[in-house]
Amino acid sequence: MKWNLRMVAAQRDLWRPSEVLAAFQQVGFNPSLSKVAALWSGQPVTVRLDDLDLMCTALGCTVGDLLQAEPAAAARPVENFGQAAVGADHDPAGPVRPVPRSRPARGPRSLPPS
Repeated sequence: MKWNLRMVAAQRDLWRPSEVLAAFQQVGFNPSLSKVAALWSGQPVTVRLDDLDLMCTALGCTVGDLLQAEPAAAARPVENFGQAAVGADHDPAGPVRPVPRSRPARGPRSLPPS
């Protein structure tokens, strides 16, 4: 995901974190200036959905404007290693996974004592 707070703020003629903080406070979102500066300068690890909603209200944008999916990261191929028994010949690049033993066919399980 790409974090676009600076671009969205610049489109609304907000050029400093203190100006963004003032816009946030107008809609009742009162983060600290250091939190706004952190949101301004980098990509946040987490953002509360309530806070994201208030940010969008303050900036007159949508969540899609603030968060943009990066297709290059989503298009990475997923490696499928399959199942391998412990001790069996395997590709050293892949993980070794145990294979569960199958139960011998003895009929249905007995009921627990009452």
